[in-house]
Amino acid sequence: MKPAHLLAVETSETEGSEEDFFVHKDGLRFAGTHLLIDIWGASRIDDLDWVRTAMCDAVTAAGATILNVDLHHFTPNNGISGVVVLAESHMSIHTWPERGYAALDVFVCGTCDPYKAIPVLRRAFRPENVQVTEHKRGLVT
Repeated sequence: MKPAHLLAVETSETEGSEEDFFVHKDGLRFAGTHLLIDIWGASRIDDLDWVRTAMCDAVTAAGATILNVDLHHFTPNNGISGVVVLAESHMSIHTWPERGYAALDVFVCGTCDPYKAIPVLRRAFRPENVQVTEHKRGLVT
């Protein structure tokens, strides 16, 4: 027997009474794709305006809708932490300029493609190394 919350998802989809924005891809159903992106040897990850522009451009490339941008600049190392809240979920960043490292999350649902954000981030930060891990959130089994 499936948990009640999974049965509810299946019921709403089979009845077609409401759209739930779950992704249907390669025979799977899930809430959305969550990319964990680590960039090393990155530049301009201490420049608040540059980071804001890069994140907004990456979100646009992924096909998502920006609702709010909230970034914080730390002292003395000039690291940045923040989030772009999306209609389709979020994109976040945490930077360690003293190490040339930034950790980014891109989590989107619906028809958005988080992989389209990666080339934008590569152009903006010119990292020497990029590591990407994908998680399918809310996977219906």
